[in-house]
Amino acid sequence: MARILLLSNGHGEDLSGALLAQELQQQGHSVQALPLAGLGSAYRKADVPLLGRSHEFSTGGIGYTSLQGRLTELLQGQVLYLLRRLIRLLRHRQRFDLILVVGDVIPVIAAWLSHRPVATYLVAYSSHYEGQLRLPWPCAALLKSKRFKAVYSRDQRTAEDLSHQLHRPVTFLGNPFMDSVLTGAATATASGQRIGLLPGSRRPELEQNLQLLLQLMELLPTTPPCSVDLALVPSLDDVSLQRLSNRVGWRLTNGELHRDGSVSINVRRGAFNAVLQNSDLMIGMAGTAIEQAVGLAKPVLQVPGQGPQFTAAFAEAQRRLLGPTVFCAPGESGSREALKASAELALALLDRFRRDPGFQQQCRVEAKRRLGEAGGGPRMAAAISALLP
Repeated sequence: MARILLLSNGHGEDLSGALLAQELQQQGHSVQALPLAGLGSAYRKADVPLLGRSHEFSTGGIGYTSLQGRLTELLQGQVLYLLRRLIRLLRHRQRFDLILVVGDVIPVIAAWLSHRPVATYLVAYSSHYEGQLRLPWPCAALLKSKRFKAVYSRDQRTAEDLSHQLHRPVTFLGNPFMDSVLTGAATATASGQRIGLLPGSRRPELEQNLQLLLQLMELLPTTPPCSVDLALVPSLDDVSLQRLSNRVGWRLTNGELHRDGSVSINVRRGAFNAVLQNSDLMIGMAGTAIEQAVGLAKPVLQVPGQGPQFTAAFAEAQRRLLGPTVFCAPGESGSREALKASAELALALLDRFRRDPGFQQQCRVEAKRRLGEAGGGPRMAAAISALLP
């Protein structure tokens, strides 16, 4: 039995790390996690012990893409917090046989400084963004080090690109975060087309996103009939949801949101996978959830919000990453014009997905090309186990 420490630096990375940790535990390894950003809630939910206390920050990650995000990190003390996490890693490094990185350059640097054997799952990087991946300094040089025993990518194109750039094998085995949604698909209980709404999971951005989605739903016609499911995290309870929805003219009654002259919305808590699997179109403002929707061969309509996470810039990056089955209407984020264009595009995508077998096939091809097939978690855990003495 080996002792493994997971390093990750973001909510999506924590999710992938927790899933990998569970697979490694099933193979008999002792696993702990050191999340470099956030509370590490995914690890706690998966019963993966944390190395030291963790803290939540509003930006949800390290090295944010906007100037405002970076200033926020400094003001909130996130950089100092990261340095304290690094010191903790260096103090405890000898306890572990392997450091497993899930993320980007930040945990790569931390793992290299530990002088321990490292395996890396570069879930945050893809050659689909620009055609050729430009790793930030000094990531490429560190990944060439003998300390890094294996490098895993998030898609085959990136594996081929990085294998050429780094002059070492980079392997694509699948993505652990896709396993739960690609297996055990639920069956829809209602006929007709279904829309799934994904407002995200982090508060207070969740509330802002949800209000924007409710304003969008006001613009959808009630005919032809269409079912709408809202995937909510349990932390937003009925009292909070009622208060929030009232602000924009909606009311919560018996698990449904209503507004005169608008479609009804089914509130689904703890049923995220079922909403994904049963929907014909996903409308979202979430990172990993949108990736999972694409991996399920669903068309996705993105609705950029005010951030700090899901902004117009982030939505455009997601579109490049995930390909031509991800859409975003024109217009300034949150404006009436953008919402109206999004409503029209949603109806067009629903109709196209129903009528056009070529579009359905394109969704299936892009799903496999961008995200891979089920079983990424077990395959990666087995490969990591093979590295250990």
